[in-house]
Amino acid sequence: QVQLVESGGGLVQPGGSLRLSCAASGFTFNNYHMTWYRQAPGKERELVARIGRVDDSTEYADSVKGRFTISRDNAKKMVYLQMNTLNAEDTAVYRCNARYYTYDYWGQGTQVTVSS
Repeated sequence: QVQLVESGGGLVQPGGSLRLSCAASGFTFNNYHMTWYRQAPGKERELVARIGRVDDSTEYADSVKGRFTISRDNAKKMVYLQMNTLNAEDTAVYRCNARYYTYDYWGQGTQVTVSS
């Protein structure tokens, strides 16, 4: 059974940090591109960060460049999102996605709220 389970969300003050984790199971993790998306209330889903399956190449949304870092541990079947210098605009549900050609899996998401 394919599963992606996110964790690490929560309430954080502006300027703070959080580390999101996504635990994968039920598929060959090494084959998949891994992406973090987010969706804030009333807004469209946004790609936050992606890490490639072969060379660990990364890409980021302009809004998070220099603040967020995506990484993966193929041995543990985990993908992480280190988020620093958080601001209110980062408030959203963050979801983990795994994609390999037509295979496309999603986690349920974890809420991140940035507020004082």
